Amino acid sequence: MSRQDFRWKTHPALVGAPLYLHPWLIDRGSLTARIVARCNRFQVQVLCEERARPFRDERTLIGLAAGRHAWVREVLLVADGIPVVFAHSIMAPRDLRGAWHMAQAIGCRPLGAALFADPGIQRGPLTAARLTPAHPLQQHAAAAMGSPLPTLWGRRSRFSRQGRPLLVTEVFLPGIARLT
Repeated sequence: MSRQDFRWKTHPALVGAPLYLHPWLIDRGSLTARIVARCNRFQVQVLCEERARPFRDERTLIGLAAGRHAWVREVLLVADGIPVVFAHSIMAPRDLRGAWHMAQAIGCRPLGAALFADPGIQRGPLTAARLTPAHPLQQHAAAAMGSPLPTLWGRRSRFSRQGRPLLVTEVFLPGIARLT
């Protein structure tokens, strides 16, 4: 795998994303709201909520020392019965008792709805990346889908509440093409 596959960039064209994905990759609004507006039935399927080691490039973005665990939540966003997004969110575990306490009890509700409802939350810049089958996020998405997937594209941004970071990565699954 080339180093290029792990580079998150500020413009989707730089990661070779198909044109139909560009609006999804750059929209700074709620991804959940955008999906809900394009389907009849929306649901969040929680895959995991656990302590785990973050990926190396994520660790620095949330300020964790090497070897430390993060709190990780992975979900599928499902539109009309079809998974369209694999979402991966991480934060320092101590923040579950502090700035991000609401994340611990969010259950099957979309995290995005909570993020955009709180005026005290700031969003950092969006970045996008091409995720080949060798990329760990692409592998997690494929495992969630139960089958191999082609190269995918994702976006991520860091949210901040009370000075504490939460990194949210959204990987667009092939089913997203139905909603464009």
